[in-house]
Amino acid sequence: MKKIYTILLIAIVALGFSACTGKTPSVAEQNKGQNVQIMTSDNSDGKITPASIGEAFTSVGLTMAGNNDMNKPFSLRFHNTYYKTYNLAMYYDNALTLKLINKYPQFGALTPLTMSIWSDGNTMNVSTLSIEGMARTGEIPLNDPDLVAYAALIQKALHTAMPNGHFKALNYTVKFPDKSLKTKFEADVEETDDIDSFKEDFEAEFEGEMEPLGFLMPNYINMKEELFDDETNDQYDFYDTYSICKFDVIYPVSRLHPEAGAFAPCSMYIYKKKDEDKMHMGWLNVDNWITTLDIEDEESIKPLREAQGMIEKIVTELTQ
Repeated sequence: MKKIYTILLIAIVALGFSACTGKTPSVAEQNKGQNVQIMTSDNSDGKITPASIGEAFTSVGLTMAGNNDMNKPFSLRFHNTYYKTYNLAMYYDNALTLKLINKYPQFGALTPLTMSIWSDGNTMNVSTLSIEGMARTGEIPLNDPDLVAYAALIQKALHTAMPNGHFKALNYTVKFPDKSLKTKFEADVEETDDIDSFKEDFEAEFEGEMEPLGFLMPNYINMKEELFDDETNDQYDFYDTYSICKFDVIYPVSRLHPEAGAFAPCSMYIYKKKDEDKMHMGWLNVDNWITTLDIEDEESIKPLREAQGMIEKIVTELTQ
């Protein structure tokens, strides 16, 4: 009922705007403030595929960290799928990621960025974070030039992948537009001559606690080896990111909210600067999903909350 009232209110506002100005708001105007963007395209000829979308993203210079067919594990585990195609993909831009992390170290929570790709057979849809979503969750000014460039690159990739596509007009209520809703932890690091062993031991224990609970880590980036230049490397003892997902979470959520893949898999950062005696960890918690996509059904909220609680419990125990 709440969603119906919200839709009616937006329609009334739009009609009022049209009556006063003599024109209908553009999709871009309607989507201002939305944290996700959904591009859709007719695909009755079947030419647009997750693979072709990945190739388009690569063609504009983005690195594809993964493009996973979720229907395969869904079929094996749950004996059912909701869409003809449902993929979760991960991507990032090397140069822009480096620039943004140098200014905002917690940008690792968006490295890699993620998207969902789904189709009912006639249309293809891709959901990514909008520039507003990237700015809010990354705690970055909306007008930061590197963020603006990153958002423009994603738009270019989407239009390359779906040249006849268009963005859907969305009407989600973003409940906390000024809060990142990021879960953050800090842990004291005792002085040691072998920081690499400390990092490896901590991450091995973290992975060992996560995997038995059904969490998967489809991507791992050692930023010092793969992305950082010499100048940035000199600032960090280590900086790693994990992509984390759980079938028992994304399967029920994707039924009603396929666009939630803009937040999944979850990216977690772990880093320590050389001039600090603390290790930092963080990720975008599930309130980002719930409060920006109007998620109200218990079928989706319950597994999201449970997963958030599991990760928090593990990290709390490891960092105490």
